[in-house]
Amino acid sequence: MSAGGPIWRQPGMAPLVVMTCAGFSSYAVLLTVAPLWVVEGGAGTAGSGLVNGVLLLFTVLTQLLVPRALRSFGWGPVLAVGLTLLGLPGLLLSISNELGVVLGVSAVRGIGFGVLTVTGSAAVAALVGAERRGEAIGAYGLAVAAPNLLLLPAGPWVAENVGFGVAFTVSALPLLGIPAALRLAAALRLGAPDLHPAVAGAGDPGDPESAAYRRLLRPMLLLLAVTLAGGAVITFTPQVVDSPSVAAGGLFLMGLTAALSRWRVGVLADRHGPQRFLVPLVPLTGVGMALVAWSVASPDGVRVGPFLAAMLLIGLCYGGLQNLTLLIAFAAVSRRHHNLASAVWNVGFDAGTALGSVAVGVIAELRSFATAFAVAGAAAVATLPLALQRQADRR
Repeated sequence: MSAGGPIWRQPGMAPLVVMTCAGFSSYAVLLTVAPLWVVEGGAGTAGSGLVNGVLLLFTVLTQLLVPRALRSFGWGPVLAVGLTLLGLPGLLLSISNELGVVLGVSAVRGIGFGVLTVTGSAAVAALVGAERRGEAIGAYGLAVAAPNLLLLPAGPWVAENVGFGVAFTVSALPLLGIPAALRLAAALRLGAPDLHPAVAGAGDPGDPESAAYRRLLRPMLLLLAVTLAGGAVITFTPQVVDSPSVAAGGLFLMGLTAALSRWRVGVLADRHGPQRFLVPLVPLTGVGMALVAWSVASPDGVRVGPFLAAMLLIGLCYGGLQNLTLLIAFAAVSRRHHNLASAVWNVGFDAGTALGSVAVGVIAELRSFATAFAVAGAAAVATLPLALQRQADRR
């Protein structure tokens, strides 16, 4: 469905970018603000940690159901409902900061976020041909990264200095993305008629769903390992780095490098294939995590230079591997299973992020953060045999 010209001007790409920015703005602003809100209501550390845990739990559970929902109801209704469930509940947070209320809102928002993540990456594969898919995934990744880069660090400052109500209002931005979502659905109907629900659900004995799941296991595990490492760093950097400015600077550098890497590596993968970039990024993830571990191991405080260098390196791997694993996932299955590939990939992303928070937190409590970061890096390096494997291209 793709043609020449800038990737942003391909049919359907502009509404996809608008929808994605609107949706991820809600996710990014409340990821840090919602836990602060329950602390204001008297919840402890465990309660505040549950807020995003519930969000991600319902996100993953929903992601597994989105391909079937698309087959049953079509793109327009699924996108509209997903954005409504992501954007509307945040406005209700101003009513109460009790833990039970906020957890309920997080659960509903998780359903909406699960819809957004799967449909967004699946739409990329439907809108753009295989020859430019890496570039399109990069453009989509930039639309995902921009709100996170701006609103993740800004959210707590806005809540505490301007007011929580402003942050809750920003969380309703997905509602403004619904018109763009409907334009995206129309573009998908026009440009990819084989994605009509009745056709997409047709049987294909030559490519059963069980075989597709097996082929998707490789990119999912590669993604899970790098997001485990990246999620650990994102979650615990503010706790292990004694200087707030250094912690914020490191997270900003990681986010910026990840955004640029996810954007540009796709163009290179389209020209040269993803395999040659996949293999070095896996061990480099381990190197970056080892450098973080060494940077925070000193009792005299963080080693600032090595820490910032490590965050740049981890950002490069974190963003690049997101693009490459999604590209490999789409290439591993036939076109009718692209929605399934998007769902499995997103499950790997969110499961890895959650594991990075939970597992590294447990190890750090038993040993130290330096040990925990080193273990996370070792887990990433352990997936190198998967990176070295070559897989048949079914795109």
